[in-house]
Amino acid sequence: MAKWLIKSEPSECGINDFARDPAKVIPWDGVRNYQARNFLAQMQRGDELFLYHSSCKHIGIAGIVRVVQDAYPDPLQFDPDSKYFDPKSSPEKPRWQAVDMQFVAKLPTLITLDRLKALPELADLALVRKGNRLSVMPVTEAEWHAILGSL
Repeated sequence: MAKWLIKSEPSECGINDFARDPAKVIPWDGVRNYQARNFLAQMQRGDELFLYHSSCKHIGIAGIVRVVQDAYPDPLQFDPDSKYFDPKSSPEKPRWQAVDMQFVAKLPTLITLDRLKALPELADLALVRKGNRLSVMPVTEAEWHAILGSL
């Protein structure tokens, strides 16, 4: 199983949205960056993800979620009433992917970006490199353990 990090504004979809009903499945849709889309397309059931709160007062890794449905065509791309509608996409040739996720754990404390940047094991993690704004990125097994070990 692969490991990932996804970023979201907690006001849109944060760890508390997952924790409120741990059995609830939440679709991760509306991603409109090609590199992030390619990472979503690789996700499979059982993969685990750090949920990183961004664009808010307290940024950092807030919890862990799990993929419960392999990547599939994002239905919002076909909905003309959605802000994520893509008129160049069709059911025969979808351009965008989504995955379904479910709550695993809320971390006891937020792992801040400063703390992540201080970990030498994360020097190659896209999140800590200057100028990276990607909302979906892979995390190696070693990086995953370094992050959890920083708690």
